[in-house]
Amino acid sequence: MLRKTLVVALSSALSLGAWALDVPKTTPPKQASFHISNVLTVRVSKGAKKVRVWFAVPQEDPYSTVTNFNVNVDGGYGIQYARDSWGNRVGYVHIENPARDQVLVKEEFDLTRTEVRNTINAAETRPLTDQERAALAAYLQPATHVIVNDEIRTLAASITGGETNPVLAARKLYDWTYKNVNYWVKDPEHLKASPVGSSEYCLRTRTGNCTDFHSLFASLAISSGIPVRMVYGSLLKPTLNGMEVDASYHCWIQFFAPRLGWLPLDASLANIYWEDIPLNDKNKKLVELTTSTGYHGADKDKVEYYFGNLDERRVVWSMGRDLIMQPPQDDGPVNSLPKIYVEIDGKQSADWTRQFTYKELAQRQ
Repeated sequence: MLRKTLVVALSSALSLGAWALDVPKTTPPKQASFHISNVLTVRVSKGAKKVRVWFAVPQEDPYSTVTNFNVNVDGGYGIQYARDSWGNRVGYVHIENPARDQVLVKEEFDLTRTEVRNTINAAETRPLTDQERAALAAYLQPATHVIVNDEIRTLAASITGGETNPVLAARKLYDWTYKNVNYWVKDPEHLKASPVGSSEYCLRTRTGNCTDFHSLFASLAISSGIPVRMVYGSLLKPTLNGMEVDASYHCWIQFFAPRLGWLPLDASLANIYWEDIPLNDKNKKLVELTTSTGYHGADKDKVEYYFGNLDERRVVWSMGRDLIMQPPQDDGPVNSLPKIYVEIDGKQSADWTRQFTYKELAQRQ
């Protein structure tokens, strides 16, 4: 209940402080528009009695405007919309005694996304007060795969060196994370991501995907007393514009600093741009598709940019970990919802596919 209340109360805080390194203040934030299609196919086992499907829908915030939203479910099944325990709007389909061997959900909408550009002055914030810490307690809690233990606390303390300013401490954690963890796409033959987005896996192997990166960052930040929330979305990459492939998902972090609000960062993309990556036939396409604007070698400006800023080529699907749906699911908390969650006869099912495609729309003059 605390988390749900806080999400509603703080939703306006998505209008962040501001951080714009090396970006002229006279240059307006970039903007892009897209037509987006999400096709979700759930396979139903023979003899199944009850199928329940919760699916991600685009979330609106001060940087995201969604229009022409439409969802169809083959078979004429009804669709409900409700808020989960983190305040995300989620679609829901309930089917008793399904007559078909699959459920097909087709979601379409138009999105206009504005760049998140901020100018952060660490001198304008301060450590959290006890009252603020209590009010933001939901964002200082670990999750199933975002752990806080003595090892994490010791590491966090060694990185921050006792820094209490949340911007300066978060920057130290950001720098450490992108310098000490390697995105698996750099060497796909030897580096792998965890299947769940795990801070423990990321710390042990020093590799992973965006969720592994940011799970570890979240564990370190929570240990340092910095409220955090993980945002799940997708990058709208120019290289996949109009292509009939699944463009997958991406995640990033927001951390809270008093007087500045919620500020974004993307440590996994910072890792891509931190050093030149030796490209070869095995990693070149993967590295390119991991970015939102393309890879052309090391780019220190992008490393600086992704602490406090986000490019305009993103859609937001959900926020948070260990989600409780409405109506509630039967098989325990949902790890995250970048795509879909399915239960068949009360048990989680991974027997589904998604095709996420998009086409960039011309901007109006």
